[in-house]
Amino acid sequence: QVRLVESGGGLVQAGGSLRLSCVASGLYFSVDVGRWYRQAPGKERELVALITPVGSVNYADSVKGRFTITRDNAKNTVYLQMNSLKAEDTAVYYCNRGFDWGKGTLVTVSS
Repeated sequence: QVRLVESGGGLVQAGGSLRLSCVASGLYFSVDVGRWYRQAPGKERELVALITPVGSVNYADSVKGRFTITRDNAKNTVYLQMNSLKAEDTAVYYCNRGFDWGKGTLVTVSS
């Protein structure tokens, strides 16, 4: 059974940092594209960042230069380092691999 479990969310002041983790079980994350999405209240879910099996990355324009996605294949984990957080980054952040989704972790940025 495939499971994706996110952690690392919380409450942080604007300008602060958080690191999200997504641990996968039941699959080898290393052979798949790992993605982070987010959904803010009243808004559609949007792609934040992705990382390919060979380590190529891509980011939404709104987070470029502030967020970094990485992966640790030995730990079957994908990370999202979020720096210089803004109030508009407040959302539930979801890990994704293909058709599989985690339950999300809430990030709240206070201004």
